[in-house]
Amino acid sequence: MSEPKWRRILLKLSGEAFAGEHEFGFDTNTIRTISLEIKLLLSEGVEVAIVVGGGNFFRGAELEREGVDRARADNIGMVGTIINALALQVFLEQIDVETRVQSAIGMMQVAEPYIPRKAIRDLEKGRVVIFGAGLGAPFFSTDTTSIHRALEVGAEAVLMAKNGVDGVYDSDPRTNPDAKKYDRITHDEVIAKQLGVADATAMTMARENKLPIFVFNFSDAGSIIRIVNGELVGTLIE
Repeated sequence: MSEPKWRRILLKLSGEAFAGEHEFGFDTNTIRTISLEIKLLLSEGVEVAIVVGGGNFFRGAELEREGVDRARADNIGMVGTIINALALQVFLEQIDVETRVQSAIGMMQVAEPYIPRKAIRDLEKGRVVIFGAGLGAPFFSTDTTSIHRALEVGAEAVLMAKNGVDGVYDSDPRTNPDAKKYDRITHDEVIAKQLGVADATAMTMARENKLPIFVFNFSDAGSIIRIVNGELVGTLIE
């Protein structure tokens, strides 16, 4: 690595990223790869916080379409994020990376409660802090959680890892072969054009606090390292 551009980042990992090529569950090779990249970041003095999704197990919006009460559906999704947080912790600690899992809902036997100042102290000590259970309340996405946690712990940038999507497009590249990819775009443009990168709450919060967001393809090995080194990978929202 060259000199890192940021000293503290927040990495958002979707549940689909954990699944890799599968539709459900974990892809262990994918988790190992991300764990090794995180270890390299730590060796260069970069502090890493992580927010995990749970879409490889449950998605609240999908359960709602099946007739499940939205609040209950989101609660189920929150528990799914804890499964991913604990799995990532296991793989990180297998390669001697010290971690802490903090949960926004009470799970004292498996995770610490979310306490921002404790999270900051852990980051300063070189530990990876993994945030699970979203914001601990229904109707908020893990995208919003990512921005919220980044601001609370003083992260300088948010890296949003997507599965199979290498940036922000003006339309869905999976259905429109002529979709245009943006290298750089503003928070305002993402909101106004309804590009679907993240929900409006997350984008508005990032815009108001001038927080840069990188959207990149999780499956491209080395992307996280390159971004932290200052390369423009995927799409930069600023």
